[in-house]
Amino acid sequence: MLPKGITFADRFEGISGSAIREIFKVLSRPGIISFAGGNPSSDALPDALCAELARDVLLNDGKRILQYGATEGYPPFLESLEAYLREDFDFPVERKNILPLSGSSQGVDLLCKALLNPGDTVLTEDPTFLGNMQTMRLYQLNLVPVESDEDGLRMDALEAAVKEHRPKALYCIPTFQNPTGRTLAADRRRRIAAMAEEYGFLVIEDDPYRDLRYDGQPQPSVKHYDTSDHVVYLGSFSKLISPGMRVGFMVGHEDIVRKCTIGKQGSDLHTPMLTQAIIDQFLRRQLLHPHLHSILGPYRDKMHAMLDELKTFPEGTQHTTPEGGLFIFCTLPEGYNATERFPQAVENGVAYVPGTHFYPGGGHHNTLRLNFSNSTLEQIKTGMCILRTLFQTK
Repeated sequence: MLPKGITFADRFEGISGSAIREIFKVLSRPGIISFAGGNPSSDALPDALCAELARDVLLNDGKRILQYGATEGYPPFLESLEAYLREDFDFPVERKNILPLSGSSQGVDLLCKALLNPGDTVLTEDPTFLGNMQTMRLYQLNLVPVESDEDGLRMDALEAAVKEHRPKALYCIPTFQNPTGRTLAADRRRRIAAMAEEYGFLVIEDDPYRDLRYDGQPQPSVKHYDTSDHVVYLGSFSKLISPGMRVGFMVGHEDIVRKCTIGKQGSDLHTPMLTQAIIDQFLRRQLLHPHLHSILGPYRDKMHAMLDELKTFPEGTQHTTPEGGLFIFCTLPEGYNATERFPQAVENGVAYVPGTHFYPGGGHHNTLRLNFSNSTLEQIKTGMCILRTLFQTK
């Protein structure tokens, strides 16, 4: 019970916290196999290299790094980030369009703070990432899910939702989507950019998994087709180098970036200088691509191992077949309930995320999200065997 006279803000009404954060509390049990988080493999975290880079940057520029910095970013990182975006991405960029972030999720928070009022409508994929769904709900936004198929958002459903709801924004994860692992087809990306200009809404393109491609061909970004500055692109180094360092970036219209910069001043003042400096060295010394090359092969093997195990699940089980990313999404036959079975799965030594948490409208209790990156091949085989046994009966 709260102290006398103290009440929670209305914006927390119905907000129970991240389901994944809650699930992490049960993962401390010895020996549990977790398919629940979105964590990179521990083997993929370059701890020794980061220690070396941290020492180098502190010895070379430590006084500046250990001092307060500009909200707009650590100058060497801004320089290397701009060069990286120009060389590796498919849209034009200038320094004025860039804002370093404390993870790409901060970009969603800042855009909500800068551009959206309580009651404004935001369209989302159905299902979508629960962390940013929670952020948008805390800003008291009206979330309207839009039906997707194997190629991502359906354009007929999107246009119908745009005409009916007149949204302020569309939030989407076009590449190896969380939770499904799907990739939005190129022609649909082009149509989204055109639709945003035609109807006048913001597209929040959240693209943290872009470089974790194991099969197939890369697709152009939605931002690539943006000729009217209606798309804000969010990227991250969390899944590529380290989630613990919390370094991401925003690319958007100069005025939007400036307003988000003001909002960031009140959030964290600036992304930590040391982690910006370390990522700067990854880019400046051309270390990122060799590092990616070292992790993509093992991730590919893990993904295909999990897909192979799913072939033996109950008849009628459907699942996505991603070309990259960290997740596979499963739909069990009608009558199965992955939400109710979750405690039993944990008791048997395996964790996943019930799919219901990713749907803005709830339901879909026969679905679950599986992460393959943070387990060994042996753990995938053992854990999937446990789940197969668990789901043998309704």
